[in-house]
Amino acid sequence: MTPLLRRGKKKAGDRVVTLIGKPGCHLCDDARSVVEQVCAETGASWEERDITQDEGLHREYWEQIPVVLVDGEQHTFWRVDAGRLRRELGA
Repeated sequence: MTPLLRRGKKKAGDRVVTLIGKPGCHLCDDARSVVEQVCAETGASWEERDITQDEGLHREYWEQIPVVLVDGEQHTFWRVDAGRLRRELGA
C-alpha cells in the first residue's frame, strides 16, 4: 500500500472498540472475553455500553446484541470472531 493510501488508516492503538450488550446475556459474556483479549493484544481501547441504560441503543440494537462497533461503525453482532476483529484493527 502506498504511503498516500496508508495515511488515513489508524493504528490499532488509536482505535476504539465498543461492545453493546446487556447484563445476563451469555453471548455478551462471550463477546466481552474476545474483545478484551483482542484489545489487550493490539493496544486498542474498548468500552462497554448497556442497552438497558440507553433507550436509543435499545431501539437500535436489541435484536442483535451483542454488537461490536469499531470507531463507531458496526463490525459484527451475536458472535465475535477474534481473527476478524484483529484484522479490522490492523493487527
